[in-house]
Amino acid sequence: MCSVNRAAGKFAAAAGPGDFAVRRIPLHTIAPPAADEIHAWYLDLGKLARSLQDALDGTSGPARKARLTGGQLRFSRRFFLRLLLGAYLGVPGKSVMINRSERGKPILDQSIHSTGVHFSMAKSEDRLLIGFSSTAHLGVDLEPASRKAYDPLAVARRYFSERESNELAAMPAEELDAAFLRTWACKEAVVKASGQGIANQLCRFSVETDLALPAALVDIEDEIAAGWSLVLLEPEEGFLGAVAVRNETAGVRAFRLLPAGQTSE
Repeated sequence: MCSVNRAAGKFAAAAGPGDFAVRRIPLHTIAPPAADEIHAWYLDLGKLARSLQDALDGTSGPARKARLTGGQLRFSRRFFLRLLLGAYLGVPGKSVMINRSERGKPILDQSIHSTGVHFSMAKSEDRLLIGFSSTAHLGVDLEPASRKAYDPLAVARRYFSERESNELAAMPAEELDAAFLRTWACKEAVVKASGQGIANQLCRFSVETDLALPAALVDIEDEIAAGWSLVLLEPEEGFLGAVAVRNETAGVRAFRLLPAGQTSE
């Protein structure tokens, strides 16, 4: 397992593609994250789904990608979430029971699973990022790096904090799209970790907008910003991930799930 601790890419991410330790199907029991760490798993569902189909058909060959429909993507996300949760809990994935909190956040059914594992999931196209913690609620977000807002400054003025809006407005034009995307991903992750839902929450806190600096929560209403950890990931070229957790010392250990027998991309 690799411990993420270096900057990478234009987003000042804590981990680039080479920092994701490879794990392959089938998965066996996985030791849960330590109290001061998060586990982040990155999945290419097209490749994983094709591998499963080949196994069912009794065929083999080079890794291929499946073109998944919307329904197949939803099924695949649930399947692999339960597969990973089952590996942490030491049970088959089909035995994992998931409920939702009052505000809709997916959580384990505590009446069935006595061991606490917190998780958060984010999707982009056929890619999936799932974060796990043993001690605290967390949030993750995943965005295509090419995503651009039609008018990022207007969005920032309407939804972001005044501090973030002013900082983005003062940036060179060539940095604005990347800085806005990084800010958005971080804020989505923090909102998910808070469990409060996105409505009227984005302006309650500020994150670091400077692309040259590591991601951080710099202020938040009614809380101490230093009590949070915020980490950026670039699991592959073209995608940006963010992980947020109420734990001031949390580090991230990153993994990439590959089909059986595949050792590299």
